[in-house]
Amino acid sequence: MKTYNFTVVIEPHEDGFHAYVPALPGCHTFGDTIDEVRNMIAEAIALHVESMLEDGEAVPVEREPMFITRLSVPVTL
Repeated sequence: MKTYNFTVVIEPHEDGFHAYVPALPGCHTFGDTIDEVRNMIAEAIALHVESMLEDGEAVPVEREPMFITRLSVPVTL
C-alpha cells in the first residue's frame, strides 16, 4: 500500500461544505460538516487514484511548496 499526499481545499457551500483536490481535476465532494466532507474527500481521492492506476495513468505529484492565500484586490470602475 502506498500513501499519497494531496492538498485539499474545503470551502463553505450553501448548506454545508465543498471539498476538492486541485491536483486531481474532477475529484470533489460535498458534505454537511467539515468532518463529513474530510472523510468523503479522502474516500474520493482513494477511488480517483485507484482508477488512475488501473487505467495506467501517472498519479500527479504536487510540487512543494504549495501556497493557498487570500488577496484583497482593489477594482476601479
